[in-house]
Amino acid sequence: MATPNYGYEKRQRELAKKQKKEEKARAKAQRQHEPGQDGEQPQPGADEAAPESGAGDAAAD
Repeated sequence: MATPNYGYEKRQRELAKKQKKEEKARAKAQRQHEPGQDGEQPQPGADEAAPESGAGDAAAD
């Protein structure tokens, strides 16, 4: 009986991980170039929070 080639199996797992990681990075880059396509809407509260905190600090002084 032949012995298992663990090095080959490990290399195949590493290649699968690398391919999956590249696919995720490609999908993330595509989402960044096309905002709002996947049903994601920018949150209006996040944009409004920064000016309010700055205006509140200036008014307190």
